[in-house]
Amino acid sequence: MTPADLSTSSIAAPTIIIAASVLGVVVRPFRLPEFWWALLGALGLVLCGTLSGRAAMGAAWQGRDVYAFLLGMMLLSELAREHGLFDWVAGQALSHARGRALGLFNVVFVLGVGVTAVLSNDATAVVLTPAVLAIARRARCDPMPPLFACAMVANAASFVLPISNPANLVVFGEHMPGFGGWMARFLLPSMVSIGATYVALRLCFRKALAARLPEAGPAEGGAPRLTGLQRALLLAFVAIAAALMVVVSRGGLLGVWTLGLTLVLIAAVCAHARAWPGELLRHLSWQIFPLVGGLFVLVAGAETLGATQLAEGWLTAQRGAVHEGGAAWLVGLACNLANNLPVGLFVGLVNGHGHVPEQLADLLLLAVDLGPNLAITGSLATLLWLAAMRRASIEVGFFSFLKVGAVVMPLPLLLTLLSRLALG
Repeated sequence: MTPADLSTSSIAAPTIIIAASVLGVVVRPFRLPEFWWALLGALGLVLCGTLSGRAAMGAAWQGRDVYAFLLGMMLLSELAREHGLFDWVAGQALSHARGRALGLFNVVFVLGVGVTAVLSNDATAVVLTPAVLAIARRARCDPMPPLFACAMVANAASFVLPISNPANLVVFGEHMPGFGGWMARFLLPSMVSIGATYVALRLCFRKALAARLPEAGPAEGGAPRLTGLQRALLLAFVAIAAALMVVVSRGGLLGVWTLGLTLVLIAAVCAHARAWPGELLRHLSWQIFPLVGGLFVLVAGAETLGATQLAEGWLTAQRGAVHEGGAAWLVGLACNLANNLPVGLFVGLVNGHGHVPEQLADLLLLAVDLGPNLAITGSLATLLWLAAMRRASIEVGFFSFLKVGAVVMPLPLLLTLLSRLALG
């Protein structure tokens, strides 16, 4: 079925289904997990005839490299957690804080940049957030500044490298720049994004960051040392990150290589420890996969309804820095209304046609990655961060997050977009 075959009445039902599904993912009515709403929406599109069952399955299968990337990164994160790497990091962070809340904040922020760049923003949310909670408990300090640092840097640093955010794979797809091209186009915006986000967070939490940390006891204050296995894991993570950069530069399938290299590492670790990897699999956030698959189907439904052609026509009509920057800004705001995963999928679909200019495509990626810092509903990483907080019985409401996001997102996004425009 093509957009020309659809009447106004036949468009109404699938449009309502798609809008309701996206709203359900963001709001979670009846406390149903996000993936249920994505799957229900996908099923609704099939039942109303917008997509055939085969077309829906094909749309979900298009995300296979994204699924492989997510699975590989989550396995790496769980491997680090299971073997105490993040406990070691927590001890090091507390040791280097030097008794100051600002010192602890700085260490967590820098750590968040590193984890996001090398292991992706979802890893920062899934694994680093519990480590930050452990750090705050040991330091007996206000946990909000380092926790918000963890949440915001997960998005602010998510275009340092192509592997820093699954959205990067979705937005660029087959048009992913090589490593050299990526650094030429995104190194300066990354530095601006990280720096501006840091300053904005400092401004938000200036009173809490002026405090001193309670004195730690001897057992708490000592920084743990790396074991031999932990040291080997760190070196392996660095080697995998380097190998993935080579894969990107040669146009290889990033997700397939990420998962393959991760499985090799897990096999080596399990053989060394004579253990079965069941614990790794048990702790994974499996709900991410049906969520992403359902969203791929919803985007395919929107394409069938003609939304892609409308968006592509609007985007390609933007000429000049002001109009392109404004379009990207609107996309960044849209991420907070509909979550950046479906917005990123939609942008990737439009960009995949090859009609969007390079500079505009880059601006859209920056908006999809950094724009979600405004609201708690903005990105998958932020939703994962919120879930980790809830497991620790810490609630952050929509307006509490928005109060911080209103300071941390607008100016950093503007400066980041301007820095990319300055590159020409």
